[in-house]
Amino acid sequence: MIVIDHQPSRVSVSVFGEFTLADYKEFEEVVNYKVQFEGPVDLYFDLSQMAGLTLDVAWEEVKFSRAHASDFKRVAVVTDSQWVTWSAWLSQTFVSADVEVFADADEAKAWLDAA
Repeated sequence: MIVIDHQPSRVSVSVFGEFTLADYKEFEEVVNYKVQFEGPVDLYFDLSQMAGLTLDVAWEEVKFSRAHASDFKRVAVVTDSQWVTWSAWLSQTFVSADVEVFADADEAKAWLDAA
Protein backbone atom coordinates (compact mmCIF):
# COMPACT_ATOMS: atom_id res chain seq x y z
CA MET A 1 0.00 0.00 0.00
CA ILE A 2 1.18 3.51 -0.71
CA VAL A 3 0.22 6.94 0.50
CA ILE A 4 0.88 9.78 -1.93
CA ASP A 5 0.98 13.44 -1.00
CA HIS A 6 1.92 16.25 -3.33
CA GLN A 7 2.75 19.87 -2.79
CA PRO A 8 4.01 22.41 -5.32
CA SER A 9 7.01 20.88 -7.12
CA ARG A 10 7.14 17.78 -4.88
CA VAL A 11 5.63 14.31 -4.75
CA SER A 12 5.91 12.39 -1.49
CA VAL A 13 5.35 8.63 -1.33
CA SER A 14 5.26 6.37 1.72
CA VAL A 15 5.14 2.61 1.18
CA PHE A 16 3.67 0.22 3.74
CA GLY A 17 4.01 -3.51 3.25
CA GLU A 18 4.58 -4.82 -0.26
CA PHE A 19 5.10 -2.31 -3.09
CA THR A 20 2.97 -3.60 -5.98
CA LEU A 21 2.71 -2.67 -9.63
CA ALA A 22 -0.72 -1.11 -9.01
CA ASP A 23 0.88 1.12 -6.35
CA TYR A 24 3.65 2.12 -8.74
CA LYS A 25 1.17 2.93 -11.50
CA GLU A 26 -0.68 5.23 -9.06
CA PHE A 27 2.63 6.99 -8.31
CA GLU A 28 3.34 7.33 -12.05
CA GLU A 29 -0.03 9.01 -12.68
CA VAL A 30 0.61 11.64 -10.02
CA VAL A 31 4.14 12.33 -11.24
CA ASN A 32 3.06 12.56 -14.88
CA TYR A 33 0.37 15.09 -13.94
CA LYS A 34 2.74 17.18 -11.80
CA VAL A 35 5.49 17.21 -14.42
CA GLN A 36 3.05 18.14 -17.19
CA PHE A 37 1.74 21.18 -15.29
CA GLU A 38 4.70 22.18 -13.09
CA GLY A 39 7.83 20.91 -14.80
CA PRO A 40 10.56 18.98 -12.92
CA VAL A 41 9.65 17.92 -9.38
CA ASP A 42 11.37 16.69 -6.23
CA LEU A 43 10.55 13.18 -5.05
CA TYR A 44 10.42 11.97 -1.47
CA PHE A 45 10.21 8.21 -0.96
CA ASP A 46 9.75 6.83 2.55
CA LEU A 47 10.49 3.14 2.11
CA SER A 48 11.27 2.48 5.78
CA GLN A 49 8.05 0.47 6.21
CA MET A 50 8.28 -1.36 2.89
CA ALA A 51 8.26 -5.13 3.30
CA GLY A 52 9.32 -5.80 -0.27
CA LEU A 53 8.44 -5.19 -3.86
CA THR A 54 7.42 -7.30 -6.76
CA LEU A 55 9.77 -7.90 -9.69
CA ASP A 56 7.43 -6.08 -12.05
CA VAL A 57 7.77 -2.95 -9.85
CA ALA A 58 11.56 -3.08 -10.17
CA TRP A 59 11.30 -3.34 -13.95
CA GLU A 60 8.66 -0.57 -14.14
CA GLU A 61 10.91 1.69 -12.04
CA VAL A 62 13.76 1.26 -14.52
CA LYS A 63 11.50 2.01 -17.49
CA PHE A 64 9.89 5.00 -15.77
CA SER A 65 13.24 6.46 -14.69
CA ARG A 66 14.63 6.21 -18.20
CA ALA A 67 11.52 7.81 -19.72
CA HIS A 68 11.63 10.68 -17.20
CA ALA A 69 15.39 11.22 -17.03
CA SER A 70 15.14 15.00 -16.75
CA ASP A 71 11.81 15.34 -14.93
CA PHE A 72 13.21 15.16 -11.38
CA LYS A 73 15.29 17.73 -9.54
CA ARG A 74 16.11 15.88 -6.33
CA VAL A 75 15.13 12.46 -5.01
CA ALA A 76 15.26 11.68 -1.29
CA VAL A 77 14.91 8.02 -0.28
CA VAL A 78 14.36 7.02 3.36
CA THR A 79 15.38 3.44 4.10
CA ASP A 80 17.60 1.28 6.27
CA SER A 81 17.79 -1.48 3.66
CA GLN A 82 21.11 -1.97 1.91
CA TRP A 83 19.32 -3.43 -1.12
CA VAL A 84 17.07 -0.37 -1.47
CA THR A 85 20.09 1.90 -1.02
CA TRP A 86 21.93 0.07 -3.79
CA SER A 87 18.84 0.26 -6.00
CA ALA A 88 18.54 4.02 -5.40
CA TRP A 89 22.14 4.57 -6.45
CA LEU A 90 21.60 2.42 -9.53
CA SER A 91 18.54 4.49 -10.46
CA GLN A 92 20.67 7.61 -10.37
CA THR A 93 22.40 6.43 -13.54
CA PHE A 94 19.10 6.85 -15.41
CA VAL A 95 18.11 10.31 -14.17
CA SER A 96 19.77 13.70 -14.03
CA ALA A 97 18.45 14.29 -10.50
CA ASP A 98 20.50 14.45 -7.34
CA VAL A 99 19.64 11.25 -5.44
CA GLU A 100 20.33 10.93 -1.70
CA VAL A 101 19.53 8.10 0.71
CA PHE A 102 18.68 8.84 4.34
CA ALA A 103 18.05 6.75 7.44
CA ASP A 104 15.98 9.56 8.98
CA ALA A 105 12.81 11.03 7.44
CA ASP A 106 13.32 14.48 8.97
CA GLU A 107 16.82 14.72 7.48
CA ALA A 108 15.47 13.76 4.07
CA LYS A 109 12.75 16.40 4.21
CA ALA A 110 15.21 19.03 5.44
CA TRP A 111 17.52 18.24 2.51
CA LEU A 112 14.65 18.72 0.05
CA ASP A 113 13.50 21.92 1.78
CA ALA A 114 17.02 23.41 1.79
CA ALA A 115 17.17 24.09 -1.92
